[in-house]
Amino acid sequence: MARKKAYDNTSISMLKDEERVRKRPAVIFGSDDLEGCKHAVFEILSNAIDEAREGYGDLIVVTRYEDLSVDVEDFGRGCPVDWNEKEKRYNWELVFCEMYAGGKYDAGGSNYEFSLGLNGLGTCATQYASEYFDAVIRRDGHKYSLHFEKGRNVGGLKKEATDRKKTGSYFHWKPDREVFTEIDIPAEYFQDVIRRQAVVNQGITFRFRNQVAGKFEVTEYCYEHGITQYLEELTGDDAFTMPAYFEAERRGRDSENRPEMKLKITAAFCFSKRLSHVEYYHNSSWLEHGGSPDKAVRSGFVSAFDKYIRETGKYTKNESKVLFQDIQDSLVLVTNCFSTLASFENQTKKSVNSRFIQEAMTAFFRENLQVWFLENKGEADRAVDQILVNKRSRETAEKAKISIKKKLSGSMDISNRVQKFVDCRSRDVAQRELYIVEGDSALGSVKLSRDAEFQGIMPVRGKILNCLKADYDRIFKSEIITDLLKVIGCGVEVSSKRGKDLTAFDLGNLRWNKVVICTDADEDGFQIRTLILTMLYRLTPTLIQEGYVYIAETPLFEIIYKDKTWFAYNEAEKVQILKGMEGKKPVIQRSKGLGENDPEMMWMTTMNPATRRLIKVMPEDAERTAWYFDMLLGNGLSARKDFIAENGQRYLELADLS
Repeated sequence: MARKKAYDNTSISMLKDEERVRKRPAVIFGSDDLEGCKHAVFEILSNAIDEAREGYGDLIVVTRYEDLSVDVEDFGRGCPVDWNEKEKRYNWELVFCEMYAGGKYDAGGSNYEFSLGLNGLGTCATQYASEYFDAVIRRDGHKYSLHFEKGRNVGGLKKEATDRKKTGSYFHWKPDREVFTEIDIPAEYFQDVIRRQAVVNQGITFRFRNQVAGKFEVTEYCYEHGITQYLEELTGDDAFTMPAYFEAERRGRDSENRPEMKLKITAAFCFSKRLSHVEYYHNSSWLEHGGSPDKAVRSGFVSAFDKYIRETGKYTKNESKVLFQDIQDSLVLVTNCFSTLASFENQTKKSVNSRFIQEAMTAFFRENLQVWFLENKGEADRAVDQILVNKRSRETAEKAKISIKKKLSGSMDISNRVQKFVDCRSRDVAQRELYIVEGDSALGSVKLSRDAEFQGIMPVRGKILNCLKADYDRIFKSEIITDLLKVIGCGVEVSSKRGKDLTAFDLGNLRWNKVVICTDADEDGFQIRTLILTMLYRLTPTLIQEGYVYIAETPLFEIIYKDKTWFAYNEAEKVQILKGMEGKKPVIQRSKGLGENDPEMMWMTTMNPATRRLIKVMPEDAERTAWYFDMLLGNGLSARKDFIAENGQRYLELADLS
C-alpha cells in the first residue's frame, strides 16, 4: 500500500502568473473544452466592442484561420501599453500579464460608460491560454508590437514611429491545446456571435473573414436600426402587431451600501402566430440564462396584460389569470440594456443578477405597456385575443394530459385491465417477449403455439390509427393504442411543446425484452405492420433506437412432398425451393393468414427462438417506413403523384389490370 503523503505547512502552494489560467481555465472561461475556448475569443472581442461603442471606430474585423488561430482588429484609440508612471510599470505588463488590471474600474465611467469587459481578466486570461499571442497597437503616433508564447513575453516591447492618424488594436493568437481539450471553433459560432453583437450595437460594422482553402470568405453584419430591425428580420410577414419600441434611463442601487448605477433600457417586441422568441442582452452580452431581465419581463408582462384583460372584460366568469407561458407563445421580444455596474453571474456573463435592474425593468414594462394599450388599442386587442386562445388551449391540453396520464400510468395487473391481452408467467424482463398480432383469429393461433412461460400476446382490434399525421388528442382517444402502450409499459415520448410531459417515458419500466410485430404475410398484414411500426416510431422511438422492436417473418407458402415440408417466406424463396424439386410434384399451399396455421407450424416458423425468423427494426428502417407511409398514404397529393409517375413502372407486373 502506498504511503500517504503528509499534509503539513509545506503542502500549501500558490499558482503564479500564467499557471493561474493554464492549469485552471474553467475558473475563468467556464470550462476547459470548446465552450471555454469560445469564451476566450469573446473576451478579446468584448474589448473591441467596448471601444467602438464609446464612439472610437465603427468597424471590427474578426478572422478565423485554417490553422485555428484567430485575430480581432478594431480601429479605436489603441490599448495603452507604454510606461505607466502611476503604477511604475509598463501598461502592457498590466494588460497582458496581470489579472484584475484594466481601465474599467472607475465607477464614474471616465473611460467607458457602459462596458462589457469589467473585471480586467479577459485579455490577460486569453493571452495566458494561448499557444502564441501577438499584439500590435497603434496610438500616439507609434506602433507597439508584443509577442507571447504560452503566457510568457518573448522579446519585450517593440516601439516604432508611424502614422498618427491610424489608431487601433490588433490581436492574433492561437488557443493552446494544452489548455483546452478542443480548439476547432466552427465558423458558425463566429457568425452567430458577431451577428448578435451587430444587433445590439447598432451602426457598428462587424466583418467576419473565414479562411477556406487559402482564400477568405467575407461576411459583414451591420444593423443601423438595432433591435427593431432585428425584430422585423425575425418575424418577416408573420407578425400580427407592429413592432413596438420602448426606451428609458433609470438610476438606482442594489442596496444602500452599493454605489449608484445608471441603467439604460431598450426593448422591442411584437406578436406573431408562427414564432415565439425572447432574447435578453446586457452590456452587449447575450444572457442565455436570463437572470434579472427575464424575471422582470415575466412579471411586467403578466401584470400589465392581466390588468388590461380584466379591465376590458375579456376573461370569462371565474376564469384564471394568464400565465407568462400564454403570452410567450406568441411573443417576439428583444431587450438590450446597459448599466454602469453590471452584476454578471460570473466571468462568462450569461446571466445578470441585480435587484435594482429587475425592479427597474419590471416597472419599465408595466408603465410602457399601459401606454401601448391606450395608444394601440386595436393591436393590443389582437394580442390579447391570441393570448387568451393560447391560455385556453393550454388549459384544455393540461386536462387532456391528466386524463391520458391516468390511462397510461400506474402499477396494475395488466391482465385485468386490458381486454384480450394474454400475459406470460415469467416476471424476468430479460426473458419476456410480447407478440403484437392482428385480430382474434391470430390471437387464438398464436396462443396455442407460444411458450406460455415467456411469450405474451397483444391482439390489435380493428385497424390502427395512422399516428404519423394524427394529433395527440386523437391518438390517445384510440383504445387500441392506449391499451398497447399500457401493455408495453414504458410510457410515451411526446415531442410537442404543450404535451412534453404527457407521461414520463422510462425505459426502465419496459415490461419486455422483445416487442415483436407479427402479422400476415400479405398486403393487409404489411399495412397493419406498417401502421404499428409507425405508431412506435412516433410515440416510443427509443424502443427502436435501443433495439427492442422486431418483425416476425411468417411463411407465405407451405411446400409439401411426401413426408417433408418446406416453408417459403416470399416468392423468390418458393422458386428456389422448387428448383431443387424438378420432376417432383409437391403440394403448394399459400398461407391464408396466421389464424389458419396449425400450432405446430406456428411454433416452428414464428415462435420458436431456435427456428423462427426475427428482423430487428433499426432506426433507419423506421424512418424509411415512415417516409414511405407519408408519401403513399399521407396528405401530400402532389408529391405522391410525382413519386408514382417516377417509380410506378417498377411494379407494373404486380398490378391487377384485368
